[in-house]
Order: sequence, then C-alpha cells, then structure tokens
Amino acid sequence: MGFEGGAAGVGPDTSKASIARVYDMFLGGKDNFAVDREVYEAIQAVSPHGDDVAKSIRRWLIRVVRHLAGFEVGIGQFLDIGSGLPTVDNTHEVAQRHNPDATVVYVDNDATVAAYGRALMEENDHTHFATSDLRDPAALLATPQVAKLDFSQPMVLIQCATLHHVDDDADPAAFMRRYADALPSGSYLAISHWWDPREELPEGHRMARELEQRWRESSMATGRYRTREEITELFGGLELVEPGLVELNDWWPDGPGMREPSLVERLILGGVAYKP
Repeated sequence: MGFEGGAAGVGPDTSKASIARVYDMFLGGKDNFAVDREVYEAIQAVSPHGDDVAKSIRRWLIRVVRHLAGFEVGIGQFLDIGSGLPTVDNTHEVAQRHNPDATVVYVDNDATVAAYGRALMEENDHTHFATSDLRDPAALLATPQVAKLDFSQPMVLIQCATLHHVDDDADPAAFMRRYADALPSGSYLAISHWWDPREELPEGHRMARELEQRWRESSMATGRYRTREEITELFGGLELVEPGLVELNDWWPDGPGMREPSLVERLILGGVAYKP
C-alpha cells in the first residue's frame, strides 16, 4: 500500500511509480500519473484480476478491524502503518463505527498520501496522521502522533499489504520483532503479504515469480513474494489466532464465496497474532 523509500515530506515524484497510487488504481482511484499507469498495465498483462486482489485486501482489513474493535475483542487503539490513500471504509471509519472513541493513527511516508490523504484521514479528534518510514521502528514510534496512543493499554498494529514492498536487505523480520516487542500485553498484530506458494501451489509459484519480476523491473523497483514460513517470521514470534495464516478469503469470511478465487487472488496471505 503506502510505502516507498523516498524522503518524507517531499512533493509527489512523477518520475517513479508510487505504491500508494498504484494500489489506489486497483481500487478504482483517480490520483495517479502516467508512470503509475505503466506499472498497473504491466501487472494486469500478467494477471487481469489484479483489481480483485486489491478488493480482497480491503475486505480482509475491514473484517479484521471490525472483529478487533467490536464487542468480541473491544480494542480501542489502532496503529495503521503504510495506510495508503484513503478509500471506502478506512480503518478509522470501521473502528469508530463499533467504538466512536477508538483512536486510530495512520503512518505513511508516501508523498502523495501526505499531500492528499492527511486531511481526509484526520477527520475527527480521534484520528491522526504521521509521516515516517516503517523500516525505522524507533523513529516511527517516537512521532508525536503515535505518542497519542496509550502504550499501557492493548492496541492493534496493522501492516496491510506493506511488508512485501520491503526488500530482504532491510531485514523486515528483525524490525517487525521490534514492533512486536513494543506492543503492550493484550495487543494484536495484523499482516497481509504476497505469497509464493512453491510446492503448495506450483502454478501459483510460477505466477508469483513472474509478477515479482514485473514489479521489480518497473520504476517502482520493489516487490517480494515470500513463502509461508518467511511471512510467519514477520509476526515477531507472536502466536497466530484462528484460523492462522491463510488465504485472505479464508480469514473469517462474511459468508460463502460466490465464485472460486482466481489464481492471483490466492497469492496473498493474511493473519492476526496476539501478544499475551
């Protein structure tokens, strides 16, 4: 979603595709440039169901937030890292529908999000937006906006479709352990991530390799399809709750599927872990 390695606070760079803008295109958004459309079209050439993937990611996020903010769990604080451009049913809208006093802090370092999204996401006294780089937990957690969260009380940390845009040399498993360590007892960590199924789904493995190559050869120059074991490591040792790390449509669906998911829709896993 909204993560890129450029400097925070700088105006949108139209020479390089933006993760936030490309993802927004898959959701039907209009805030994009020619360089973003080139990436979108390259991915659609391999998999014309990319729009369905983006929608399934959004539906998964809505279900996760609804469950954790609702009376079953009752969490009142959410830290959404790499939040991307605002769209329908953003984290604060879903959380505050169940708990009007829920505090939601969004974090992104994409210049487009900072330019266009901040005002839309900071629409009430309980929502805040910070500009920071998710690869630096110490700096991110020290921002004044994140400091509005009460770290003596449980919260939800969300990494929705962000970590697959972090290369291995940044050691995402290591910095995610630091995030997990910082969470108070009783907190939850939610992650969705592109999946390379390898032996589990050989045809999916072939598509994952081709898609990863398209992403990395684009001006975005980022994107990793990781194995189930590699994605599990990103939960920082926290225990996954039922149903575990599964294909998004299998994470507590709202009802029976109306159709079989396309192959590319299956190439992303989601899960929620609990910190005792």
